[in-house]
Amino acid sequence: MSGQTYAIGELAQHFDVTTRTIRFYEQEGLLSPERRGKTRVYHEKDRVRLKLALRGKRLGFSLIEIREVLDLYDTRHDGSVRQLERLLEILADKRANL
Repeated sequence: MSGQTYAIGELAQHFDVTTRTIRFYEQEGLLSPERRGKTRVYHEKDRVRLKLALRGKRLGFSLIEIREVLDLYDTRHDGSVRQLERLLEILADKRANL
C-alpha cells in the first residue's frame, strides 16, 4: 500500500481518543493496520474506518452495526450506495425507538 500512513499515536491525537481505544477497534476487527515488527502502521483506509466507527459510536450504534456499515464501505461495486442505505435504515430504527 502506498500513500499517507499514520502511527497509532497520531490517530489517537487526531481523533482525541486513547491508543487503547484504537487497539480495541483493531481487536474487534474494525481496523487492520500493517505490522512492521511491533509497530502498527495505519493507512488512509484505517483512518477512514476509525472515523466512521467513532461516528457510529456517537450515534449509539452497536459494534455489530458499526462493523456492518464498515464492511459495506469495503464493497467494491455498490458499497457506498448500500452503505448509505443501511446507515439510513439503522438511523430510522433508532429514531423509531426514541
